[in-house]
Amino acid sequence: MLGLDRNHVLARLEEKNASSLTGFILLAFSDRPQLELVLFVVLLIFYIFTLLGNTTIIALSHLDPHLHTPMYFFLSNLSFLDLCYTTSIVPQLLVTLRGINKSISFGGCVVQLYISLGLGGTECILLGVMAFDRYVAVCRPLHYTVIMSPHLCALMASASWFIGFDNSLFQTVLIFFLLLCGRNKIDHFFCEVPALLKLACVDTSINESEIFFVVVFILLIPVAFIMFSYGGIVRAILRIKSAAGQRKAFGTCGSHLTVVTLFYGTAIYAYLQPNNNYSQDQGMFIALFYTIVTPMINPLIYSLRNKDVKGAMKNVLWNGHDSR
Repeated sequence: MLGLDRNHVLARLEEKNASSLTGFILLAFSDRPQLELVLFVVLLIFYIFTLLGNTTIIALSHLDPHLHTPMYFFLSNLSFLDLCYTTSIVPQLLVTLRGINKSISFGGCVVQLYISLGLGGTECILLGVMAFDRYVAVCRPLHYTVIMSPHLCALMASASWFIGFDNSLFQTVLIFFLLLCGRNKIDHFFCEVPALLKLACVDTSINESEIFFVVVFILLIPVAFIMFSYGGIVRAILRIKSAAGQRKAFGTCGSHLTVVTLFYGTAIYAYLQPNNNYSQDQGMFIALFYTIVTPMINPLIYSLRNKDVKGAMKNVLWNGHDSR
């Protein structure tokens, strides 16, 4: 039954997208039309919460002087990244879920791949930079303000953005130089590397090797750096004699470590498994998690257990109430 539904949908899509040279068809969940409405409502709610949560973190980091620290400078960068990353994917996905027209233009696909890859790569590097910030805060507390100077923070944040989008440019060019032979049906809900590689009608082993090398650099090197940083953090915490001091030190790092686990775990699953083990359905639901769910819960992770953020929210709301 599902096969018939899919064939019927594809036939109608092909009527509306006669030329394979002008764009692509995002198949997404077209073989499960009963799921599309549910996903549309759920994803719209998630997207609204993502916008509200991350905008709140950015506003608080800017408005409250107590949050003018390196940690919250990087956190506001992370929130801005999540805002942009989700916005580069979700609006197109919502349009795709709502109508029979599942198409995206060739230029739109290129731009979406470049922006989403750039923002995702930037987040990989930025989470590593945030681990270094936590390492200095726990292991070198007396020298923290000297080491984590505004100049160094700005330099590390800028380097994260540069490396992320430099990698994205390389991968985007590599993907769209492949010969597609008129294939234009992307079995995904957005233009992503593994799904686009499946459209090629030529041997992609060299491309896969080059992309694998780049992904290892962008994903695994920051993960190794984070593990090294947290090894030093754990050793430093264990040397603290008071239980209260240990809890406070663990508390400053727990939120970041949770975000790191969620982001890298899903990204590594999506990009570093063999193609013959790659299930498209699993890949789409994992992609939904790291493109939509993770950006939505990041602000919650950083705010629910964070007294500074809670205090900043009270201060901003109280001052706003007084001013009226």
